Amino acid sequence: MKKVSTVVLVAFIIIQFFPIDKTNPAPTPGMDLLKIKNTSPEIANLIKTSCYDCHSNETVYPWYSSIAPASWIMKNHIDEGRKALNFSTFAMYEQKDQAHKLHECTEMVESREMPLDSYFLGHQNAKLSDEERKILIDYFKREKQETERKMLY
Repeated sequence: MKKVSTVVLVAFIIIQFFPIDKTNPAPTPGMDLLKIKNTSPEIANLIKTSCYDCHSNETVYPWYSSIAPASWIMKNHIDEGRKALNFSTFAMYEQKDQAHKLHECTEMVESREMPLDSYFLGHQNAKLSDEERKILIDYFKREKQETERKMLY
C-alpha cells in the first residue's frame, strides 16, 4: 500500500509541471454582447457572474486552476464554452447565428443546463435564483426577437 501511495504522490507532483495556459485572448472592443445590446447593469452583472468565466475572453482563474488535473478539466470546459458561445466576440457572429445563440441561451437557462452544476463548487455566487433565471430568459428572448427584427430590414 505504501508503494502505491508513493507512486500516486510522485505522479501528482509530476503532473504539476504541465500547467494550463491561463492567457485570455486580447479584448475586442465593441464586439461584446453586453455592449452591442446595450445591456442593463443588473442583467450584465448576472451574465458576467454566471456565464463569463467559460463563455468570454474575460475568464478569472481561481486558485485551484493551478492544480492539475483539476486545471486541465477546467481549461477544457473553458475552451469548449468559448467554442460554443463567446460573448466577447458576439458581434462577429452573423445575425442569424446571433439569433440562434440567443435562443440556445434561453433553452440552456430554462432547462437549468447552464450554468453547470460543477461550476457552483467554486462559484456559489453564480447560482441563479428562479427570479434571476426569469430575468435572463426574458432578456435572451427579447434580444433574439430584436436581432431577428433587424434581419428583416
